[in-house]
Formats: sequence, structure tokens, C-alpha cells
Amino acid sequence: MTEIEQLKKWVDESDNIVFFGGAGVSTESGIPDFRSTDGLYNQKYDYPPETILSHTFYRRKTEEFYRFYRDKMLYLDAEPNAAHKKLAQWEAEGKCKAVVTQNIDGLHQKAGSKKVFELHGSVLRNYCEECGKFYDAEYILNSTGVPKCECGGSIKPDVVLYEEGLDQQTIEEAVFYIRHADVLIIGGTSLAVYPAAGLIDYYQGNKLVLVNKTATPKDNMADLVVRGSIGEIFSQL
Repeated sequence: MTEIEQLKKWVDESDNIVFFGGAGVSTESGIPDFRSTDGLYNQKYDYPPETILSHTFYRRKTEEFYRFYRDKMLYLDAEPNAAHKKLAQWEAEGKCKAVVTQNIDGLHQKAGSKKVFELHGSVLRNYCEECGKFYDAEYILNSTGVPKCECGGSIKPDVVLYEEGLDQQTIEEAVFYIRHADVLIIGGTSLAVYPAAGLIDYYQGNKLVLVNKTATPKDNMADLVVRGSIGEIFSQL
């Protein structure tokens, strides 16, 4: 039995799948990955992206932050790929109980998934730091300089920047679903970003599946490793 056949068998037999995904799920929708060779880290700005996308930089050089953010973080025309669509289909069939994602692009919801835990927030939500009013991503994209609320306050993306903590409630709910999952599928992530990568340690089952193009530090823990493009693999399930 091939790896994909084994995965298909587990999926077919389960009604309690949880999916944990990273940047590789979005790259196939044309959203660049930070760490890949053609990703954002190799493009030319005055500062490296991880500096620009830090809380300190956001506070000190807000206008420069937004110049980068509009240019490199907002891919509002991106469409869900085969992996997003398959997960939404499984949820509709009662098989997939939750999607836990490190991505901030909202593509899981665009594909139709309802139970999505966004560990790092979403570019689709932005809020006034003074009055709390929410603004969509188009408002940010079409603004200039530092986007302002009608009350005059500055607007901040609802995205977890470097140096900022993850939302505690989101983590607790994600851990609950991971802990109780029958099948845990991890896809498109190098499992190098903590604390997110540490969440998989809460899984207690014996069907831990890693779907990735390259090796990860957790491969030896997995019950099944499937190498390749996550979109191609999911379209065969």
C-alpha cells in the first residue's frame, strides 16, 4: 500500500480528523512563503521582513511597516487550492472537526471551512487601536501611510507580529481538538515556528500524518510521512 493509499484509508475510516497547516498550504495558492528561497526573506527592503513584522518595528516605524505590509502581505485575489477545498469538503461530510492554521490569509474560510483556528490572526481583520472598530483588508490596501479610523485612531492588523503572544483562547481550543483527534494531519509546515509547532505534542492518537515537500524535525515521530505537494496529494484523497 502506498503512503497516499494508507492516508486515504485512514481518512475514509475516520470522522475525527484535525488538520494543522502552515505556509506550504498557501504557497500553492500563489502566496509566497517567508522562508523559501524565492520567499519574502530574500527580497530587498531596508530591513529583513522579520524585523519589519515585529511589534517594536510596528510601533517605531509604522508607516514603513505598512509600506511593506501592503506590498507583501495582502494577497486578496488568492483562491483556495485543492487542499483547502478538500478540508472544507471533509468538514461538510462530518469528517474534519477543525483546521488549525499558521496562515493569515483566510483561504480556509474562503473554501468553506467553518471551524478554523487562526494561530497567527488574519489580514482580513483590522481594528482601530482607539475605539476598536473593525476594517476589512481592502480598506488597508487602499489607504496610504498609516491607515486611520474615522475616530482618528490608528488601525492595526489583527495579525500576531513577532514579539507578540498568541491568543490564549485560540491556543486552548486548538489544543482541545488536537488532543481528541483520531487522525492528525500536518501539512505544509516546517514545524520550525514555536509556539505553534509545539501544539502537535498534545496529540495522543496513533495516526499522525506529515504531508510536506521536505523533511521536518518531527518526521521520526510520525506514523505516516507523505512527501510532495499538498494540493496534489489532497486531490487524490
